[in-house]
Amino acid sequence: MSLGTHVRTLGRGPGRSRSLTHEEARDAMRLMLSGEADPHAVGALLMLMRMKGETADEISGFAAEAQASLPALPRPALDWPCYAAGRTRGLPWFLLSARLVAAGGHPVLLHGWNGADRAIRDGLGTLGIAVAGSGAEAGALMARDGIAYLPLETLSPALFSLLTLRDVLHLRSCINTVCRMLNPGAAPVSVQGVFHPPYRLLQADAGALLGLEALTVIKGGGGEFERHPCKAIAGFGLRGGAAWETSFPALLPEETRRLDDGATDGAMLSALWDGSLQDPFAEAVVTGTAALALDTLGVPEPLDTARTLWQARAPIAVSA
Repeated sequence: MSLGTHVRTLGRGPGRSRSLTHEEARDAMRLMLSGEADPHAVGALLMLMRMKGETADEISGFAAEAQASLPALPRPALDWPCYAAGRTRGLPWFLLSARLVAAGGHPVLLHGWNGADRAIRDGLGTLGIAVAGSGAEAGALMARDGIAYLPLETLSPALFSLLTLRDVLHLRSCINTVCRMLNPGAAPVSVQGVFHPPYRLLQADAGALLGLEALTVIKGGGGEFERHPCKAIAGFGLRGGAAWETSFPALLPEETRRLDDGATDGAMLSALWDGSLQDPFAEAVVTGTAALALDTLGVPEPLDTARTLWQARAPIAVSA
């Protein structure tokens, strides 16, 4: 079957077009990742899907096939995708949250791409989060440090090429959602951030089809899994493989400070960790976000646990 067959399914017109089934989506992704599909057909499929909207069957099918194309990876406890462009997010405090979760004995695999935004990649080294050059190296780093970051361009050059078609099409495509659902290490638990609230339910439904045991999706800072501590937030996802949603109360009194408060100095991340920067708001971002991740992992009293881990945090050993 050619990719054009799937384009025709999506684009026949009113009354005749339909969404792809899970298996059709898997086949379409296989063709796109092969590099043999006509580039015009790839662009047509992605833009038709943008116009009609994505379904959970389509996203789960795309993500399942993309995951199956990857080399085998050691299984982390927690999958943590990072794919926001950073336009409305300040410093990536959530990286400290991921470190905190790993310090609690839960191996974390971060993976991502953030376009021209360098804040996350630049922040990794100062926080002792090593960047893996391969799947095998990611496993070794998780065993050594409890945490590792895999760049999408290293993990899957073919999927990276599909994601960066945004530079050609000048529009977001379903590949952004697929990358959030990729879960390269087949972890049983995932945390995900979105910028557009409707994607919370879409990703929760896709996660169920992909067999995730637990998932928390929030509208986070700039689209990342990062909690504003002065606001009540809605959580969507899965617990025990079943649909779940709840509301988490604010952690601090309401104030006007935003996550994107204009700060750009990445050294503030390590300064908060080592205690040379005292910032109750940023600290609440870190512990509050970590608490959501720990809750997803099934840890009792997750906020108390996150705060205890914060008080007991060890100095950062900068990784090679």
